[in-house]
Amino acid sequence: MSFAFFRNLTKPRPAPAEEREHHVAGRTLPLRIVENERARRLTLRIEAGGQGLRITVPPGLRQGEVERFLSRHQGWLEQRLAKVPDRPQVRPGIKVPVRGVPHLIVHEPGKRGTVVVGADETGPTLTIHGDRLHLPRRVADFLKREAKRDIEALVLRHTGAIGRKAKSVRFKDTSSRWGSCTADGNLSFSWRIMMAPPPVINYLVAHEVAHLKEMNHGPKFWKLCDELCPDTQRCKAWLKKNGGALQAIAFE
Repeated sequence: MSFAFFRNLTKPRPAPAEEREHHVAGRTLPLRIVENERARRLTLRIEAGGQGLRITVPPGLRQGEVERFLSRHQGWLEQRLAKVPDRPQVRPGIKVPVRGVPHLIVHEPGKRGTVVVGADETGPTLTIHGDRLHLPRRVADFLKREAKRDIEALVLRHTGAIGRKAKSVRFKDTSSRWGSCTADGNLSFSWRIMMAPPPVINYLVAHEVAHLKEMNHGPKFWKLCDELCPDTQRCKAWLKKNGGALQAIAFE
């Protein structure tokens, strides 16, 4: 979600990058202001799940211009944040998707803190043992282990297909992107992608592996993506439509 306008190029003083809070629609959200030398306009974005705001600014911009930009588009923010649901908290009785399939969270205290995949009359389940206080973290740890297993195997498959090697494969919980590839070959993925269907997981890995050969989003890159993942366009659209809901799930 974004809204932008062209800046006055005559402003002489740069706006420093900073992080602060912004109050809007009854919420207090982290606001990140990032200066980008390639930017020719201010761009405002609501992070996935409505968990923060990001403004990209060109160099040579006065701080007051950022403030006026925010003030003018306060109504725009309120309208869009009103459509973002509150963060669902991981707890017994709710369903969390695993590889796109909703699993009912069941808590059984009195045993060691493990996670068991099963099923009952309602469908697939995730049974969490141990202290109730640690249940959200244990579900997150389960997804991280599943991500490491599946994604590392997919990285090997796709790197073998293009004849390149990844320097490392890392897993994070990021709110602004699902994956990344550095110039020296380090791949990073959000472990939350394990809540998406398998074709979408495969697309994400193919996307980042393709960057090992094409560090851009040009025609050659997308051609390579399509070769690695023929379902690229459908999976890309799925992630754009549903990714925010996955990012909004609270594992704290």
